[in-house]
Amino acid sequence: MPVIEVSGLHKEYGPKVAVDDVSFTVRAGEIFGILGPNGAGKTTTVECVVGLRKPDRGQVSVLGLDPQRDHGELRELVGVQLQDGQLPDKLRVKEALDLYASFYRRPADSGELIARLGLTDRRDTPFAKLSGGQKQRLSVALALIGTPKVAVLDELTTGLDPSARREVWGLISEIRDTGVTVVLVTHFMEEAERLCDRVAVIDNGRVIATDTPSGLASQAGGEQYIRFRASAPLDESLLAGLPEVSDVRRDGAQFTVTGNDEALQAVITVLIRLGVIAQHLRVDQANLDDAFIALTSHDQQPSGEGDNSKKQASQPGGHDQPPAAPLSLPGDNSKKRASRPDEERSQPDEERNQPNEVRKG
Repeated sequence: MPVIEVSGLHKEYGPKVAVDDVSFTVRAGEIFGILGPNGAGKTTTVECVVGLRKPDRGQVSVLGLDPQRDHGELRELVGVQLQDGQLPDKLRVKEALDLYASFYRRPADSGELIARLGLTDRRDTPFAKLSGGQKQRLSVALALIGTPKVAVLDELTTGLDPSARREVWGLISEIRDTGVTVVLVTHFMEEAERLCDRVAVIDNGRVIATDTPSGLASQAGGEQYIRFRASAPLDESLLAGLPEVSDVRRDGAQFTVTGNDEALQAVITVLIRLGVIAQHLRVDQANLDDAFIALTSHDQQPSGEGDNSKKQASQPGGHDQPPAAPLSLPGDNSKKRASRPDEERSQPDEERNQPNEVRKG
């Protein structure tokens, strides 16, 4: 039985369609990626999955529970790190974890979690004094403090430098190794390629493909791209005439040869025969980045699980929805909902009185 099942999920904000009949499943113990450009509907989708937003239609099941009907029970089982989460500047790392631990019936040991996430020497550091990578580690710790069975991580490495990003990647793999199912929302293709067992690509609010990263990359074509600098004059027609080669481009002594899986051997054979050395040789193949560009180019016809024909425009500024209502804490039975931008002036302000903290499941 899948851990998460989403079928026909649909969400609109006035005339804007943020999520257009999205369907996918997440298996136990996997890292499932949700990919898409800014404003594609990724965040709205996961907010509906964890119960932060009520979909207009469609069905969502998480660990056999309905996120709306069984919201209180689900909070104990799902940890959430949402995009742009913040804590009060003066709140210290250990204080934040102890605070969040008090929201759960069976929390993890905050001291052990601090050590596990490499924050031991920062346990008494105020939030404002943490580096970007340390803030993200703390966000993950807050998502895990309730000992969840599912962790939802939204744009976890946005804004981090390459070194910090790779540290967080290692952390995500460690989380999965403990048996936690991870839903990873990202627009970094390298991140998804390295971490995810399967991915769903969302564009214009629709799932246009679902597969493994390597499976999607293979759909972009199995061609090789051979790049080198010729050590001596070389007639490009000698390479273009090879049956394994589909294209040759030349810029002075720099050559880029496109061909099938046997193209490299064919090109090297010709170069050896001519006594030409391939300097700075580099061979590339289609990857997830190529597949993503091919799938999200708007002159392409979408295909794959969750394919729909309806299109929508993204929200201004690259966001796919207005801000979500904060997730109520365990024991808080007050009803909350997100208002649309055109309703903000007429709606009560109780939702806007909540502190801008890292939200949790």
